[in-house]
Amino acid sequence: MRLVTAIAIFAFAAQSVAVPAAAQELGPEALVKKVTTEVLDAIQKDKELQAGDRHKALKLAEEKVLPHIDFRESTRLAAGQVWKQANPQQQERLVAEFRSMLVRTYSNAIDAYRGQTMKVMPVRMKPGDTEATVRNQYVSLGNRPVAVDYAMRKTPEGWKIYDIVVEGMSLVITYRAEFNAVVRQSGIDGLIKRLAEKNTPPKLSGGAGT
Repeated sequence: MRLVTAIAIFAFAAQSVAVPAAAQELGPEALVKKVTTEVLDAIQKDKELQAGDRHKALKLAEEKVLPHIDFRESTRLAAGQVWKQANPQQQERLVAEFRSMLVRTYSNAIDAYRGQTMKVMPVRMKPGDTEATVRNQYVSLGNRPVAVDYAMRKTPEGWKIYDIVVEGMSLVITYRAEFNAVVRQSGIDGLIKRLAEKNTPPKLSGGAGT
């Protein structure tokens, strides 16, 4: 997956796992603007994150990203027809592994945030709409703006993001092709295994045992 896609996903991190009710009541445009600004500011001020502290980056992703992502919906859309073929237990495993993979990806993209600024475009919505697209532009000195669209839907827990389109490329569609290819070769359990393998840190070789 392209680094810019990972950067875009990480940018809608939330303030904490226990999201205040006031934050949940924000509309999609206001919510994206608030949390992206706070995350970009936090990264710019945190020298350990900028230095590549993986443990801190993973902790930040786990604590701040999850509340505003509808991982089940994202996984369902990414899996496509595969989702309908999976039994409930397989669906839960797919969601868990997909979430872990994205969180790991977010943490690897922290360094690329330095010097980034963000512009949120006005959202066109009608009263009662339960889906919306928030259009952003990410800008860094010397580079052209990167267009990032957040596909969001209203849930009982507030507005959540289920897909991201970077420069016309959908995260969901990108993973759907990969998922379908693996399922054709190895079945649904093979896909779960492949995702789990990607989420398993490589073992260090050499040196004395502990």
